[in-house]
Amino acid sequence: MATFALIHGGGDVGWYWHLVEAVLRERGHDVVAPDLPCDDDTATLVADRLPVDALVYVAAMVPAPGERPADWWENTGYPQAVEEQARRDGGLTGSDDPFVAYYHGLPRALAEEAISRERSESNAAYTTRLPLASLPAVPTRCVVCTDDRFLPAPFLRRVVAGRLGVVPDEIDAGHCVALSRPHELGLLLDGYSKSLAS
Repeated sequence: MATFALIHGGGDVGWYWHLVEAVLRERGHDVVAPDLPCDDDTATLVADRLPVDALVYVAAMVPAPGERPADWWENTGYPQAVEEQARRDGGLTGSDDPFVAYYHGLPRALAEEAISRERSESNAAYTTRLPLASLPAVPTRCVVCTDDRFLPAPFLRRVVAGRLGVVPDEIDAGHCVALSRPHELGLLLDGYSKSLAS
């Protein structure tokens, strides 16, 4: 079986993955889901420290080598994509209400718990260039959420194709898929591990 390192997004905590972690453990995998010091300006790059067999981006901002996260939005055409999707869905995409933009599709109590665990993000990490000459040369997959109101699916499909050269797998969910569709996501990750082992 595999060991999964489940890495949360900026401003979040390892708890985000607890439901997916349970699904993977039921299938015999080892799982670590740490609380990364995303609010610490002295934190270092995690992905360059240990070898990995594969990389999976889940509803994620896919970086480019040398890119600052602060520049990602304009570099990818994000503002225009959100504006276009908001016209189609009546303003749900890009909403300032976290229950609309991030946590739709979750029971209210679970969404409130997720919000209560949010942390601030490091300004240094946000404004520092990705210090890699290239992305890791390992099998790479991507999961796009078809009802994502933060990273609209048409936009993210384009970014993934351009930056990773892969066709993403898709789950009918909002941005916080690990909380809204943990079983489906866990099975997808389990399937990835099996395909790599064969």
